[in-house]
Order: sequence, then structure tokens, then C-alpha cells
Amino acid sequence: MQTAIEIRGLVVDRGGRRVLRGLDFDVPRGTVTGLLGPSGSGKTTLMRCVVGVQKMVSGTVTVLGEPAGTASLRRRVGYLTQSPSVYPDLTVRENARYFASLYGVSPADADQTVVDVGLADAAGQLVGNLSGGQHARASLACTMLGRPELLILDEPTVGQDPVLRADLWGRFHQLADAGTTLLVSSHVMDEAGRCDRLLLMRDGDLVADDTPAGIRATTGTDDLEEAFLRLVLALEGQAV
Repeated sequence: MQTAIEIRGLVVDRGGRRVLRGLDFDVPRGTVTGLLGPSGSGKTTLMRCVVGVQKMVSGTVTVLGEPAGTASLRRRVGYLTQSPSVYPDLTVRENARYFASLYGVSPADADQTVVDVGLADAAGQLVGNLSGGQHARASLACTMLGRPELLILDEPTVGQDPVLRADLWGRFHQLADAGTTLLVSSHVMDEAGRCDRLLLMRDGDLVADDTPAGIRATTGTDDLEEAFLRLVLALEGQAV
């Protein structure tokens, strides 16, 4: 199987509004695929569909060869939401070791994952006392502990400083090199160049599905933010 995610004709309505408008795309295995677009473009709704917790109007979502939401996928898919998903009254280390115990992972591996997300100095702090960026990294560490085949990460670098953002993207590519597939959302276009492949979204539509190099070539600019603008204008039938 060469694809981790296959989406065909995906339509979703939320709150009386069409949020996703008939999407079709594949996510190759062992890649870091970026899901980029402005806030409100449908990125989180799309990720919820992949995880299998979003009601769909029509279409199919196949994940690791099975329908999204299938019970057998629970241990194979890791999902980091924008909301923190760890216990505030436990330390970072205690959270990591607790989730590690659920997955049958050793305490030593849990401690190393805390280091991998840049929280070594905060390992003994209560999660409830962390900054927003540290809180997000604690959640990321616990999400990674199950060693899922597919990681769905909803804006994991929001609130991180540039050095930590670079470190996290380096970690994402290490995971992909080892065979994990990552779908990473962001509304920051300067992160687009860090991805193997890009899905660019606007108002529930897929504006582009290509490599960063392919998008640069198609739009005639090396600036991916400018490339996105040109693609949107072309979609709207305006002069570029």
C-alpha cells in the first residue's frame, strides 16, 4: 500500500455552512504532508474526517487501508488537537510515563520523547504551570509515544519560538524517514517549504496538491506565500 490516506468526493457541512467542497487527494506513506491555508479554510474539519470523528455529507475517507474511524485504527493513528490533551495536575514526565504505560512503552523511552520535543528542562514541572507552547509540546510528546503509523498534527508549532519550530520539523522528518506518515496543519506559509508535499486550502476547496518545488514551478515564484496568492487568484479567475 503506497498511500496512507485516500480521500474521494469529501463533502462536509457544519452549522448550516458547507465547510469542505468535494475534496479528492492522496497522502503518500512515509512523508510529511503539510495542510496549509488561512484560519477557517477547513483544515481542522478535514483532520477530524481523517481521524473518523467528523460527520460527512458524502464521500469516502480511507486510512491505512480501512475506513476512517474503524476501531482497529485507534492504535495506528495518533491525533494532536489544538486543545491540550494531557493532565494539568501531573508533571510533564509523569504524563509521558502514564501514556507510555498505556502503550507498553518503557519509562526510558517516555523520558527520551520529552527530550525530543524540547521539554527536558521542564520535565519536572506540572503541566498546568507551563506556557501555552510548552503545553502543546507536552501533548505532542504523549501523542508520539504510541509510535503510530500515521500522525495527524493540528498546528503543532503554534506559539513555539523559531529554534524550537525548526527542531520539531527536524523531528517530524526523522519520524517520516523511519516510516511514519505525518499530516501537519499550519496557517503559517513559511512552514510550507519544510514539507515533502503540500495541500493548500481556501474556503473548503483544495487550491493545490503538489510538492513545494512543483508549486513554485507552476506559479513561477520561489516565494510560497506569493505562490498561494497566485493560485487563489487563478482559481477566482482574476489576473495574476
